[in-house]
Amino acid sequence: MFQFGEGDVNLTEVSMSDLVVIVYPSEEKAEEVRQRLFKLQREYLITINDAVIAVKTETGAVKLNQLVNTTAVGAASGSFWGLLIGVLFLNPIIGVALGAASGALGGALTDFGINDNFMKELAASIQPGNAALFVLIKNMTADKVLNEIKDAGGVVLKTSLDETKEQILRDALAKTAATETSPQSAKSA
Repeated sequence: MFQFGEGDVNLTEVSMSDLVVIVYPSEEKAEEVRQRLFKLQREYLITINDAVIAVKTETGAVKLNQLVNTTAVGAASGSFWGLLIGVLFLNPIIGVALGAASGALGGALTDFGINDNFMKELAASIQPGNAALFVLIKNMTADKVLNEIKDAGGVVLKTSLDETKEQILRDALAKTAATETSPQSAKSA
């Protein structure tokens, strides 16, 4: 049991994959939080299935900064298999070229993790210059993860968490935002 604010709430584990989308004022801030989450993953406090940053440009277009470039991975694996097949049929150069092309095409058509169209549609609602961090979480020790990221601020855009956990996340991020914009902190700056 973890006590956070009023009442006891069990935040020790997320039982199945959950999606959390938090908006930050810049791509740099979103990347900083993503790197913190990767650090926590190396400490076995969170298991991330996917973590993508969607940035809305000044022109209104949405750019996705993904972990895995499926086109490059497909081209590399296609090249390997093409070379192997090419050696068997005595023409490794053609085998590599055909393998790379078919692998790149297959990789480009593959959507790994969070659906790209979903991310682009949701990120279209944010302000230009802002970035949305999409994290697909398999499991986590929520209280430790929250303590690590709450000082970064951000605004929750969407989650698949239950209402209690979502509210705890919103409250923690809002306290940080309120502290950063309060007159007391402005005077000390």
